[in-house]
Amino acid sequence: MMDSSITIAAVILSISLILSRVLYVIYWSGRPVRNKSLEPVSTLIVLGSGGHTAEMLNVLSVLQKDLFAPRFYIAAATDNMSLQKARTYENQLADKTGAEIDKIAQFMQIYRSREVGQSYFTSVWTTLIATLHALWLMLKLRPQVILCNGPGTCIPLCVIAFIFKVMGIRWSSIFYVESIARVKRLSLSGLILYKLYMADQFFVQWPQLQRIYPRTRYVGCLM
Repeated sequence: MMDSSITIAAVILSISLILSRVLYVIYWSGRPVRNKSLEPVSTLIVLGSGGHTAEMLNVLSVLQKDLFAPRFYIAAATDNMSLQKARTYENQLADKTGAEIDKIAQFMQIYRSREVGQSYFTSVWTTLIATLHALWLMLKLRPQVILCNGPGTCIPLCVIAFIFKVMGIRWSSIFYVESIARVKRLSLSGLILYKLYMADQFFVQWPQLQRIYPRTRYVGCLM
């Protein structure tokens, strides 16, 4: 009876500590990020098909590039076009600054959790593979900042980044910019990150979205 009571107490204590750590991470994730040293921060940039990549490159164009380096671009394994656009963008930057592109940017692909039209049953397996691949990438890259704007590819990466925060492995600040196409409601990716308090900063491009989701920040149209 005594052993059983000790086991239950240990389980309760463990759960309490985990919940406390999760709440701590959620609280500090919502605070403004200040890079007092102004040293470059390694940045993971998640690209997506359609207009996602165009929007992301537009966001990057207004950032101070020397503060977000090196940059790691990630796109779904079937999305070669997005990485090609990112390479073109970085080549143009390199031509202007004279920097060696291999030292400031890397390009890689990740398994997609679910293809368009894929059944939910088979997507369980592909989601598992994508998550394991995302875990490997996050352990390898350990970015200080993650930039994303909606593609489903970002979810496994952000979930693992959040778990790393809770476990004290790495603190990656997640900045999410909702697509300009989302006028009245968040995308599924955005809704997941918003509801689970995973994004450190959540930006929207329409004022009505900010009124519906008060923890977001309205920044105007970025396109």
